[in-house]
Amino acid sequence: MLGEKIRRKRNEIGMSMKELSEMIGLSPGFISQIEREIAEPSITSLRKIAEALDIPMFNFFIEESSASRVVRHNESQEVIFPNSNVTYKLLTPDLNRQMKTLLGTIEPGESLSDEPIAYMGEEVIYILEGEMFISIGIDEYRLSQGDTVFYYANIPHRIINSGDIPLKFISTTTPPRF
Repeated sequence: MLGEKIRRKRNEIGMSMKELSEMIGLSPGFISQIEREIAEPSITSLRKIAEALDIPMFNFFIEESSASRVVRHNESQEVIFPNSNVTYKLLTPDLNRQMKTLLGTIEPGESLSDEPIAYMGEEVIYILEGEMFISIGIDEYRLSQGDTVFYYANIPHRIINSGDIPLKFISTTTPPRF
């Protein structure tokens, strides 16, 4: 399903496997394996693929939804990245709005990415439970339950669960990129 979505979007915009390969620094053979569901990309590679295809990474993991304004608690779409201890629930109906809101959970000692990431937009995160270490450029912060952080997402940033219980947070990003 992930590979099928990547192939569909790549074909939709008229991009060859070789062009995608050159843009993101992965071999055409590996991209072919991803598209045929033989291999799973890392989160970092998946982020590069999404960026090259000009779509939010979350689009690979969610189903198209109706134009509803309401997301019922038992209908929110869950996103689990491959080879990761990070999960998200999409709290907005879809990613076709001006913003997205997620409920995120990161297991102790885990991080959202192997390296700092940056993308256009703004983000605000509210900590529901646990402890978060976040680096934003050269600044570093430790946050706990009830704390909020706002930042421009084009500044390289990295989030780590620095506590010993799952970190739960609400994140709102505009535009809805990730």
